[in-house]
Amino acid sequence: MSETSVQVPDATGHFGQFGGMFVPETLMAPLQELADEYERARADPEFHRELEDLLRNYCGRPTPLYFAERWTEMLGGARIYLKREDLLHTGAHKINNAIGQALLAKRLGKKRIIAETGAGQHGVATATVCARFGLECVVYMGAVDMERQALNVARMELLGAEVRPVTAGQATLKEAVNEAMRDWVASVETTHYILGSALGSHPFPMMVRDFHRVIGLEARAQIMEREGRLPDLLVACVGGGSNAIGLFHPFLGDGAVRMVGVEAGGEGIRPEKHAARFQGGKLGVLQGTKTWLLADDDGQIELTHSVSAGLDYAAIGPEHAYLHDLGRVEYTYATDDDALAAFREVSRTEGILPALESAHAMAYVSKVAGDLPPSAIIIANMSGRGDKDVEQAAKYLLGPQRQGD
Repeated sequence: MSETSVQVPDATGHFGQFGGMFVPETLMAPLQELADEYERARADPEFHRELEDLLRNYCGRPTPLYFAERWTEMLGGARIYLKREDLLHTGAHKINNAIGQALLAKRLGKKRIIAETGAGQHGVATATVCARFGLECVVYMGAVDMERQALNVARMELLGAEVRPVTAGQATLKEAVNEAMRDWVASVETTHYILGSALGSHPFPMMVRDFHRVIGLEARAQIMEREGRLPDLLVACVGGGSNAIGLFHPFLGDGAVRMVGVEAGGEGIRPEKHAARFQGGKLGVLQGTKTWLLADDDGQIELTHSVSAGLDYAAIGPEHAYLHDLGRVEYTYATDDDALAAFREVSRTEGILPALESAHAMAYVSKVAGDLPPSAIIIANMSGRGDKDVEQAAKYLLGPQRQGD
């Protein structure tokens, strides 16, 4: 493995110049306690045994690596495989991290869990593991996201979680994180914060990455079994970046494997119309970490937009910023229209409704697969299923049809 894959972050939580611990003083001690407990857990065979048992028997791992035969034929180029994280319990990759952090909370003696959520999948995963372990659960969610993800709100409440609407600012993911952080500052003695992406202060970016590495480890073994070699291209959507870093990380030392992260291009790369941090973003600090983010000339965080609630965030995980600076991973974007077209394309060729987040990755595959030779192999991460997005996708894709019925 390369230095990229094994030596970051350092002891202070930095990935090169990115990452770190930029939090109120009241959180420094609990974050260090969490980092110390995580190091103990990493060295504890019993922790790994329990985690692996739950991932297999409760969550449904390993997930299949599925050859998208009809989509491959339609695009007429590279062989396309989908890593089916959408088939996990709760419908997305988020459960990998939620299970791992719930086990850490148990080790720390914390009985109350808080979380933030955008598209609702991390909130559902957190509510699920809290029900499984008998923990109190509060999920903060922007009021705008609650409206467009009403199904997931109902799922969280049915699982026993309290979903607290956040109406400040843009009322989306960034504000939900703000409120979760405020809660944690006030309740840290009894509460663990299950942060949902590879974001925030150390040790969260490292922990979340590690809990999701199972995606890439499985994909690596599965493609070797199916094709006898590693893929040419890995593709994943990038909001905070948890599903992408989970897929990419086990391949970082393999120089011949190209990796592309796809951000949300929204309505185009114009201020407040997208969430593509590497398109006009800048270096800054947001919600605990130093990374690339969208801000104006005065340093104020810009509003963002995406058809996908899970990609609608102003900053990117610090390890992604590091990999971008190294040139090891390429980052591009797909617009709302691109993602919706890919949603329809995959649904109608493969009978799989992708999450709108995942559809951004599928949009890039649709764009490039036909230009690659038939010998090339692509693995795209189907990070979640599209059930939660059916109403929104139907509004865009079926609206005119329905009006004509």
